[in-house]
Amino acid sequence: MSGDKEQKEQEQRNNDLALLIRKFKFAKVLDSNPQAKVISLQGTIDGQDAIVTAEKTHFAFDETVRRQSEHGESLPLFYHCENEYSCINGVEQLKELTSNDIYHWGLAVIKQDIEYNPTAKLNLIWPATKVHIRKYEQQNFHMVKETPEIYEKVVKPYIDEMSNPERLKWVYNILYEGAEENQVVYKDYSEEKPKDGFVILPDMKWDGINVDSMYLVAIAYRDDIKSLRDLKPTHIEWLTALNTKIKSVIPACYNYAVSPDELRIFVHYQPSYYHFHVHIVNVKFQGSGNGIAVGKAILLDEIIELLNYLGPSGFEGKTIPYVIGENHDLWARGLDEEVRNQMKEEGIPKAPKIIENFTMDQQS
Repeated sequence: MSGDKEQKEQEQRNNDLALLIRKFKFAKVLDSNPQAKVISLQGTIDGQDAIVTAEKTHFAFDETVRRQSEHGESLPLFYHCENEYSCINGVEQLKELTSNDIYHWGLAVIKQDIEYNPTAKLNLIWPATKVHIRKYEQQNFHMVKETPEIYEKVVKPYIDEMSNPERLKWVYNILYEGAEENQVVYKDYSEEKPKDGFVILPDMKWDGINVDSMYLVAIAYRDDIKSLRDLKPTHIEWLTALNTKIKSVIPACYNYAVSPDELRIFVHYQPSYYHFHVHIVNVKFQGSGNGIAVGKAILLDEIIELLNYLGPSGFEGKTIPYVIGENHDLWARGLDEEVRNQMKEEGIPKAPKIIENFTMDQQS
């Protein structure tokens, strides 16, 4: 009975999403990334702002196996393309573009199926706030060196504002109300030590099918850590236990198709929401824009190591460099001015004004 109930609930969710997508009225393209094969569209649904993100899915394989070496060590995954949806057998149309000696280029149409080889993964945010729209819109990015003083003056008031219960309602729904329960990969919670618990589930960036692009998120039950800035040496034991548990349970959850040393476990600063969470990504996955890049992602192992040397105040007393976009509220709230002041203090000259591709010096 439980299986039938879950199937009906999934069908209802599919119907709800399909209905909302049909009602989506396109307004403009927010961003398009040809390398990551992702496009973000802004529009409206029933008069309210909405964002649809479409990402091309990876190629399908008939089976995924792990070969054992003579010494019993597990070597990289390899694949068999054998079924009708696989990367070769699924080719329905083929057009050659050109060829040169042993090299050939062409375009192909590969057979699609919603279960075995879907074309794309769609994410919908509705109703979308102005913060959501700015986050997904194409923008310029800058390196910021956030000192403890800048944190107290500019960033902390913003974090306090953004971490109110109403904005984090969807997080609390996952932790306490059973939202997305069918998506939960692992849950660690006890009444005796509720703050030590966490729940792991797929991130919106993952299609939930191809382990090579696996992207999970572990959300902590404790609510006293809003961001990296709140971590102190007193949290080392808890972070270490969290790190160890993730590396222990995730491989088992996916039948050891991924090993503990193939997991990139990190924290974002600035994060997209201010309730402590950890990202868990297959090291093979290179997508997600700058989400796994230096200046955005900080490895959990590195965080634990740094806490051994930062003193009692932990990250609260450290200067943290990171990348931030001009559409982020923090940029307009003071980071723009702070970056200009820092460059002036460091003796870095201003960039010359450009008019019609020539500098002022060149024209004079």
